[in-house]
Amino acid sequence: MYDEKGQRYLDCINNVAHVGHCHPDVVKAGAQQMELLNTNSRFLHDNLVLYAQRLQATLPDKLSVCYFVNSGSEANDLALRLALQYTGHKDIITLENAYHGHVSSLIDISPYKFHQLSDAEQNQFVHVAPSPDVYRGKYRADHPNPAKAYADEVKDIIDRVHEKGGKIAAFTAESLQSCGGQVIPPAGYFQQVAEHVRRAGGVFIADEVQVGFGRVGTHFWAFQLQGVDFVPDIVTMGKPIGNGHPMSCVVTTKEVAEAFALSGMEYFNTFGGNPVSCAIGLAVLDVIVKEDLQGNALRVGQYLTDLLEKQKEKHPLIGDIRGRGLFVGVELVKDRLKLTPATAEAQEVIYKLKEQYILLSADGPHRNVLKFKPPLCFTTEDADLVVEKIDHILTELEEALGLKLHNTLNAENDSIKRKLPAEENGHQYHSGLILSRGSSPGVPQQTKRHKR
Repeated sequence: MYDEKGQRYLDCINNVAHVGHCHPDVVKAGAQQMELLNTNSRFLHDNLVLYAQRLQATLPDKLSVCYFVNSGSEANDLALRLALQYTGHKDIITLENAYHGHVSSLIDISPYKFHQLSDAEQNQFVHVAPSPDVYRGKYRADHPNPAKAYADEVKDIIDRVHEKGGKIAAFTAESLQSCGGQVIPPAGYFQQVAEHVRRAGGVFIADEVQVGFGRVGTHFWAFQLQGVDFVPDIVTMGKPIGNGHPMSCVVTTKEVAEAFALSGMEYFNTFGGNPVSCAIGLAVLDVIVKEDLQGNALRVGQYLTDLLEKQKEKHPLIGDIRGRGLFVGVELVKDRLKLTPATAEAQEVIYKLKEQYILLSADGPHRNVLKFKPPLCFTTEDADLVVEKIDHILTELEEALGLKLHNTLNAENDSIKRKLPAEENGHQYHSGLILSRGSSPGVPQQTKRHKR
């Protein structure tokens, strides 16, 4: 991307411009439809039906009803309404450090935002479960079964709610926590949580706003990383869906949708699913297929992770490398044994990179996790550049701090490096996407960059 003076920047953090900034196919689709017709969704238009069909084809059959809205926050707010209406219950379970949006109902379920409030100020129907973080969390990678241990924490919350006379409406979670520090839940965690929640009469909401649409490489949706035996009851999506155009969606089951319709309160959204938004959404799906961006996320994501793992062997400030596809976190620590957060150092890396026209951010509860979530046209050359710059910056920081990589630090956590499963190191992946009429297939090994 470029600033107003023509200075070129490398964007490593923009998960909104999913297929590349100002992608010509997306721009053209929106402009052509705007020239022809744009109207509110009381008027049925082919684009709405065609887009719903294309989107649903990427999901498990059970998820068959789409509600089109305009932002991730609006999608998550509607998901809560669906859950409350379907179950008739009030209590919501969310995850520590979670972020689901900026409207009042979502601030209530976003500890990332409300953690500074007193207990009296927090919504008494919202309950916070530990983040399933196997690096810094309550149950770590050396635990014999962290997935079960974290899921049992949810079960304990359900039991406490029942003891007080409450009933669970929903468990909601980002499929991979982003603001919480690029947290990858252990395999099997969602299945066991869903079992506990559904037994209590609740539903499972998977928030894909930040991580959907092929970013994880092996699958089109991040919740699919948990396995084919896990299907949420409600899925929300946003950010990348329109490549910068304001649109989002909630997809749910027929049963949940029917219960919502029976509420007697008609649901209508003026701009959700309008012809221009749907034309843009279709174009984004086409570009993902035509330029093999999901495959690119897999290949370049693995390349980036490998580069960063080599840096971990060299730099004591790097405590952990974790991620899937082009969703990668680098946690910086001052001490690998104590996991002392290197917050100031992470911010220094961000500032130094910006001075060299590379955009990266840091997040997590201690703001010490460097976040990679670039447009999916990110290349191996881009990865080489940013990792080279990080290498130089960390070297300078470590020299100033007097940090050296001792053998004891090397040993810490090296035995539990989280390598990707074998199929993720190859080019096997699942999308469910098909090209729309008039598009031509293509599987380029190196994708084009658009206005970076």
